[in-house]
Amino acid sequence: MRRLLWIVLLVTVLWCAWWAIFGFSLQAALDTWFEDRRDVGWQADYVSLDLRGFPVRVDADITDIVLADPHAGVVVNLPALKIGAPAYWPGDLTLVLPTAAISFITSENWSTLEIAQGAADLKLHPGAALELEQISALTGPWSLNTNDQTALSADNLRLTMNQNETVSERYKISVEAAKLKPGDAPRAALRLPEDWPLTFDTFTLDADIIFDKPWDLSSIETTRPQPRQIKLKLAEAAWADLRLFFVADLEIDATGSPTGTINIQAENWQVMLDLAERSGALSNSLRQQAESVLNTLARFSGDPSALDVQLNLRGGLMLVGFIPIGPAPKIILR
Repeated sequence: MRRLLWIVLLVTVLWCAWWAIFGFSLQAALDTWFEDRRDVGWQADYVSLDLRGFPVRVDADITDIVLADPHAGVVVNLPALKIGAPAYWPGDLTLVLPTAAISFITSENWSTLEIAQGAADLKLHPGAALELEQISALTGPWSLNTNDQTALSADNLRLTMNQNETVSERYKISVEAAKLKPGDAPRAALRLPEDWPLTFDTFTLDADIIFDKPWDLSSIETTRPQPRQIKLKLAEAAWADLRLFFVADLEIDATGSPTGTINIQAENWQVMLDLAERSGALSNSLRQQAESVLNTLARFSGDPSALDVQLNLRGGLMLVGFIPIGPAPKIILR
């Protein structure tokens, strides 16, 4: 019996020592990260950092975080952030976002993001780089507000990002937003009818993306991984009578110029032209030209109200067949 008590006491002491080492290592790593950001010209401050969770978890509760990147011209204010992991394995991180508004300030405007029950589970590879193996994020209701006006909101947001087992730069990404709702300002800009539904019926994305490097700690500290290959299996958006489907297979060079194909299916595409014309994005003369071209393409699909077209991207241009219709967008993560 005495031997058992000594064993229990020894295990308890070792576990307490491990928790203290892990906790203070996490605190030291966070402090070092903030100091390194200040060394490269950022403003990187917080008011308090408290360790909690003993004995099964190590959680760092950080309050009043301010991050300002002078190169990007962005300031982020987080009222609070919890970073934690099970005490037995520091590679399974959990991030918990505050319920109070997170603010983003740029030279052009300021925005706030309000999230209920925002959390993300991250699995990281062992090592100093903290390479991302998996992320699974789920929120409750959220809203993005710009200059005191709601720009976008939804009942929830699901995001998963899984690293390929054999190609570390390749990630499978899926996004789903339930009852995605554009705010009053976007609706006014589109001049939507009053009886137009408030929310999207469907908003989903499923893609495989190969980047030029894996996502790791340097993705926050220095440069973002840039996409080099995008296989968009399906992106779907349904809103009232509008229904859009996108499939893409693209190669992207070092300058961000894409080459490949984008397949677009659109139901009731005439309504889209109506919205674009009413919002001022499309003049009456351009609308007539666009409608003439799209009518021709729709007839090939066998249904005049549906559009099924393939865009070819090459040489910095978007083409339908051999006909250029405009410059191809650059795909660069800032």
